Amino acid sequence: MSVYTARQAIFNRKGHVVAYELLFRDGPDNFFPNIDSHEATSKLIVRTHLSQGIDHFTAGKPALINFNEESLIKQLPFMLPNKKVMIEILENVSPSDEVYEVCKTLFHQGYHIALDDFIYKEEWERFFKYVKLIKFDIMQTPLKYIEPLVKQLKSERKNVKILAEKVESKEELVEAAKMGFDYFQGYFFCKPEMSERKEVESNKHILLGLYRETLKNDLNVKRITRYFEQDLNLSYKLLRFINSGAIPIREKIGSIKQAIVYLGESEMRKLISLLTTSVLAFDKPKELIRVAILRARFAELLTIHVDIKLSEPAFLSGLFSLLDAILDMPMASIIEQLPLDKTIEDALVDENETPLNIILRAVKLYEAGSWHLTTKEAAKLMITYEQMGECYQDAVKWVDTYELAME
Repeated sequence: MSVYTARQAIFNRKGHVVAYELLFRDGPDNFFPNIDSHEATSKLIVRTHLSQGIDHFTAGKPALINFNEESLIKQLPFMLPNKKVMIEILENVSPSDEVYEVCKTLFHQGYHIALDDFIYKEEWERFFKYVKLIKFDIMQTPLKYIEPLVKQLKSERKNVKILAEKVESKEELVEAAKMGFDYFQGYFFCKPEMSERKEVESNKHILLGLYRETLKNDLNVKRITRYFEQDLNLSYKLLRFINSGAIPIREKIGSIKQAIVYLGESEMRKLISLLTTSVLAFDKPKELIRVAILRARFAELLTIHVDIKLSEPAFLSGLFSLLDAILDMPMASIIEQLPLDKTIEDALVDENETPLNIILRAVKLYEAGSWHLTTKEAAKLMITYEQMGECYQDAVKWVDTYELAME
């Protein structure tokens, strides 16, 4: 499916782009849809950070992302790498003690915080020591009305920068610059730029089943692993998150189970909550997704005849073997974004003559109906074409059973 994201540039006083605000869109029309802001933020994070990475949308510059009160309380900002984002607190968030504690924690963990469409209330004063940027909507509150507050901030809050939002004319830009604004954003410079790209589809039933697992007091790693193994979208985003910079990486990943254990219970609950909220779900997986899952099970079953220790990396290799076709991206570019074990990387790009490479190659050849070449690869593994056929039939039954259970 196609998904859409928009970005709007933020300029400094010299006219240079210093950051981008990322904006959710649900179609090719360039406007914010009628959607809950928490859901919009969840979808935006999944479509950018957990898909191609924020840098892909911002060319390495910081990204400003909006968060409402629910998103803050549910700690969505902590899913993002602190070096790449600025947490933009929406104007309808209340300056409560709970929000204050979230901001305090964000600040001490190295995140930069912005207040969006700011209208002064005394209750926000205590937040200023944690705030890096204050944005004023000069269409909603014209410059002449906020001039006293701007002067006060420039005098008393040296740590805080100010941004004029919705600048639509040269006159507004000149006036805001004279008042001391540091940054500028609006249609005078550019309209939000739209981005369209492919997204891996997910299965609603799997996602909801996975979410139910996270509501239990003790997570069952085995059951959660099977859910992830049955959904290419979830597996891909799991590894994207691990490789995103939000958590430190100490070792390469060779299986879904290893990724889940590595992530830990707390982060796993947050990730699944985010994916569920984002509503990346459709009733049926498309044929490409079905083939990827079939390849994963087929490759896994072949390891019974080759080396059972390869079962988990074989499954992961088969599952990810069609990501390039699904995402319309070169496989090498996708691999760079995932913390995969080297043996899995080699299998996906068909490098080296390792057992895992040969297994995946044999799976693809069998799938294509190439009897002679399949037999040749199978011989390298010391298995027969007939044994491959048995494994394939078992894999088809496994996928059929899984799809029937998900209806």
